Amino acid sequence: MSKIASTFSRLVRFVPKSNPAKVLIGEPIDPQLDVGLAVYQGKNVAVHPFSGSSVLNPGRITQSTETIDRILSPLAQTEVGSIRCIGLNYASHAREMSLPIPDVPTLFMKPSTALGNPWPAPTVLPRITQQDNTGDYESEMVIVIGRDAKDVSESEALDYVLGYTAANDVSSRTSQMSQSQWCFSKGFDGACPIVTSANLPTAGPVLVSAALVPDASKFRIRGLKTGRVMQDCPLTDLIFTVPQLISFLSQGTTLPAGTIILTGTPPGVGAAKNPKEFIKSGDEFAVELLPYVGTLINKIEHQ
Repeated sequence: MSKIASTFSRLVRFVPKSNPAKVLIGEPIDPQLDVGLAVYQGKNVAVHPFSGSSVLNPGRITQSTETIDRILSPLAQTEVGSIRCIGLNYASHAREMSLPIPDVPTLFMKPSTALGNPWPAPTVLPRITQQDNTGDYESEMVIVIGRDAKDVSESEALDYVLGYTAANDVSSRTSQMSQSQWCFSKGFDGACPIVTSANLPTAGPVLVSAALVPDASKFRIRGLKTGRVMQDCPLTDLIFTVPQLISFLSQGTTLPAGTIILTGTPPGVGAAKNPKEFIKSGDEFAVELLPYVGTLINKIEHQ
C-alpha cells in the first residue's frame, strides 16, 4: 500500500461548521460511524482535522475537534485528472445483461468535471438525459491511487493503493447505447459522485485506508433507490480484482497519484429490470459500501 495509507484509517474532506469558507481533511472520531448517513440525518459528526489540505498529502492528525457542516468528495477535481472506469466487471451483472465474460477489462474514461460531491449537493441529470428519462444508477467501489504507477505487476499493485471509497456512476442509457464508445455518455458534468455516467459520478463520503482493508474483496456493496434495495453483491463477484485492474491499466500508462478507478457495477441496474426502472428528479439513491466506507447519498435533480 502507499506509505500515506498507514497514517490514517478513514478520511473525510469537509466544510466545518466553525468556518464555512474553509475546507478541511480529517478523521471521524467515532471509528464505527456511517458518516454519510449521519450527516444526512442531521447528526453532528465530530472530526479530528489533519494538518494537510489533501488526502494525497494529509499531514498529521491534530487533537483539535471540528464538526462537519458539509461533506465533499474525498478528492477535488484538480486532484483526480481523468477518471478511469471499468465496464462489465461483475460476473452476475454480465449474466443479467446477457453478455459474455470479458477476457480483458473494458476501459472508458471520464473527465475530472464529471466528479461530483455527495448530498447535500445535488446530482443533476442533464437535459440530454431528460429527453427520454433513461438516467440510470450504478453503485461502484472506487480505488484511489496513492503514488504514481506505471508498468506495475499484479504482485506489487497493492503497494500503490491509498484507499477505497464508493461511487454512483450515473448513466444516460440512450446516449451510451447509441455509440460504441462510452466516454461521451458517461462524462457529463457531475456524473461521478464519489462515497459519490452519459454518466455523472459522485464519490465518498469517506476514504478508507488500504491499511484498514488489505483485501477489497471483503467489501459488500448495495444500491438503494429511495430506501429500496436495487443492488446487493459481495466483491468476490468481481471478474477482475484490484491488483489485476491496477496492473492492466498501468501498462505503458502512468496512473498519477490521485487517479481514481471505478471498478464496475453489480447486478440490479435499472436498464436490466423488466420493466426498466430509471432515476428521475426527486429520487434519492444511496450507495452503501461496507465495512468502513458507509453510505454515499445522492439527491437527483434535473438541470
